[in-house]
Amino acid sequence: MSSKDFIIKHMNADHQDSLALFLQAYNSISASEAKTAHLEDISLTGLTITAKGTRYHVPIEPAMKSYSDARGCMVAMHKESLKRLGRSDVTLTEYRGPRGFQAVIFGLCLFTYASCFQRTNLLPGSVVYEYLGYKYVPNFAHFVYNIQPYLFPAVVAIHIFESVLLAVLRLKPLGVPVFSGLWFAWVSSCFVEGFGCFQRIGSIVKKERAKRGKSE
Repeated sequence: MSSKDFIIKHMNADHQDSLALFLQAYNSISASEAKTAHLEDISLTGLTITAKGTRYHVPIEPAMKSYSDARGCMVAMHKESLKRLGRSDVTLTEYRGPRGFQAVIFGLCLFTYASCFQRTNLLPGSVVYEYLGYKYVPNFAHFVYNIQPYLFPAVVAIHIFESVLLAVLRLKPLGVPVFSGLWFAWVSSCFVEGFGCFQRIGSIVKKERAKRGKSE
């Protein structure tokens, strides 16, 4: 097998994500269109990549002197693609639910949504009041009833703001497609609990980078 054929086979088998990035960064192709990227040909000056039946040319600048330069060139193009797209070097591929103290916060926030959605939930006789514990703390229920018109809108507004920040500052750079199942999982979780999502994503990214460091 020639060096050229080996590069094509290797890129398609092990670095299809890089090919998709090249199309997005150098040809302004959307992530969904680039998902099927396949390297058809390579020369010292460029790549021929197909996606969804369309053929694209991705220039190699500066041109390679020989195919032995391909590995370093592809690594450099991958990093340049991430830079152009405003992407992180890590791609987020999983949703991780809250645990421990974060799970407690999640539960408290969910309880707040359920109980403060309507003021009548905080009055004797309502399902929330009778079965979710407010009947045991009537003074607290009365206090929450009084501040509900201010508390509930404030909690919703803060968590909407945090969810937007998560989508823009964390999910987009980490390559999570907008409106995908993974995107909805993180955004909806953030809407309930807030900052805990940022912490968990940060932990995932940190571990992934540490894993890469050990394998290099």
